[in-house]
Amino acid sequence: MNILTCEGVRKIYGSGSNQVTALDGIDLTVSKGEFVAIVGASGSGKSTLLHILGSVDKPTSGTVMIDGTDLSRLNRTQAAIFRRRKVGLVYQFYNLIPTLTVRKNILMPLTLDKKKPDKEYFETIVTSLGISDKLEALPNQLSGGQQQRAAIARSLIYRPALLLADEPTGNLDRKNSREIMDMLKLSNRNLEQTILLITHDEKAALEAQRIITIEDGRIISDERRR
Repeated sequence: MNILTCEGVRKIYGSGSNQVTALDGIDLTVSKGEFVAIVGASGSGKSTLLHILGSVDKPTSGTVMIDGTDLSRLNRTQAAIFRRRKVGLVYQFYNLIPTLTVRKNILMPLTLDKKKPDKEYFETIVTSLGISDKLEALPNQLSGGQQQRAAIARSLIYRPALLLADEPTGNLDRKNSREIMDMLKLSNRNLEQTILLITHDEKAALEAQRIITIEDGRIISDERRR
């Protein structure tokens, strides 16, 4: 079952002599439960693709389907709701709310929808990520690695169709980077979470089951490792 399907996705910025083609005909499918890394140099188009998959931006042409939903048909409000419910986002800079406890940060997507959490699933996530003893702490009382774990927990709380991780180890030292990658692999294996990792770190990319390389807005290789 395909969780993600991109067909002929193009993204053009500007016009005339200032026109820049960021994505030039991306065709891509990702099946449920896959752990895929997308790599490429700065300016290759991988960040533009991330924004489109996260329904933050729309392609100039082509279609993007996530879990059966055509993102091009969503207005801004619908896109925000879809992003909260169906696409987990993990960024390099955590984006935790500093005045809320770790528990409240993790539960924020459900709180916005006035939904009660599945207590068993919540416990599974925070225990797996090793932050069950940090739930009443504020973000500034946590290490960088612990903050990233909290951000991952928040991204998983809605059981998203797709988890997008944008350079999740970019601000971390080697030890914490290793732990975060282990956490992503754990969520992929134990929770059957579909993950798309955007990175320029070759070592991080090698943790994925599949590595897609983008250059000048095009996919130039798609390697299934195992």
